Amino acid sequence: MKQIDVKELVAAMDELEKERGIKKEYLIESLEAALVTAYKKNFDSVDNVRIAIDSITGEIHIYAVMEVVEISEDPLLEIGIKDAKKINSEAQIGETVDVEIRPKDFGRIAAQTAKQVVVQKIREVERDMVFTEYNDKKGEVVSGVVQKADTGTIIIDLGKLEGIMPLKEQIPTEHYKVNDKIRGYVMSVEKGAKGNPQVIVSRSNPEFVRRLFEFEIPEIYEGLIEIKSVSRDPGYRSKIAVYSKNENIDPVGSCVGQKGVRIQNIINELNGEKIDVIEWSEDPSTYIAASLLPAQVLAVDVKEEEKFAQVIVPDDQLSLAIGKSGQNARLAARLTNWKIDIKSESQIRELIAKVQEENVDEENIENTEEE
Repeated sequence: MKQIDVKELVAAMDELEKERGIKKEYLIESLEAALVTAYKKNFDSVDNVRIAIDSITGEIHIYAVMEVVEISEDPLLEIGIKDAKKINSEAQIGETVDVEIRPKDFGRIAAQTAKQVVVQKIREVERDMVFTEYNDKKGEVVSGVVQKADTGTIIIDLGKLEGIMPLKEQIPTEHYKVNDKIRGYVMSVEKGAKGNPQVIVSRSNPEFVRRLFEFEIPEIYEGLIEIKSVSRDPGYRSKIAVYSKNENIDPVGSCVGQKGVRIQNIINELNGEKIDVIEWSEDPSTYIAASLLPAQVLAVDVKEEEKFAQVIVPDDQLSLAIGKSGQNARLAARLTNWKIDIKSESQIRELIAKVQEENVDEENIENTEEE
């Protein structure tokens, strides 16, 4: 059975394979399956129908798959051995042979079905290709233009598809407007209700800060400086711990740059968010003291097993060490993954004095009991 429209579609499949990378075999397999369904629907056929499309000419062949028997009792499902031999000289009883059939008016149905299937499969394959492309970008930074900003969720035009930035992934101090150019961190790629890929983008994730440093600081990109940890209060303050095995490299100085010129690009991207860059140390006391910057630390007493640190700061540094609403201490704890308790010198003296008084009282009681 020949059908010009189908033949043209096969030619179109060749173009689609060349231009978009959509495999012609995949489209033909899908089309064959759809034509079987259409044939059964329009001709009240049983389930033993097979349809094959010639990938070169576009010719459609419809077959009834018949079981080879000695004498056929069901002409729809069975074929006698003598007739089977005429089709396939090597046919044996118990096997099947394909008997070609030529129904009237199926060409029109085939062409209509073919167009629908090809369009559908093109959309599906394109969606899958875009999904794969952006799924590979998970953990990277993408750029886009704000398309919709009148609801809590921001919609971003990323070119081939839309990015979605939920409210919790937005920086609370930022206000987005339509046509704003923004960058975001790809958290995940999901398939929506209709199969369309959805890219979940974040500007509040700590990993966004990490990626920005990798972009802006050549030594980090080249692996000379390593980012050990990032903690963040989006829109307000971030802390980032950096380290270099090379003793000739100052990791903090390299990230900040002369007069802060390097880090300024990152601060500008984050609309003024403050960033503390500290040097990571394998010594917990040194690392924890540095994590509380900009506050000065007098002493750090660590309990390794509990990952607990008691930090002592000058009286005039206590509020700075703790930070507004506990922000500085909270970020330091997240950065180091240690529990941190901060006390001023005066508070420590009071605690020591109280303990000494309690000890004296206990001694007096013991002496009284002995007398």
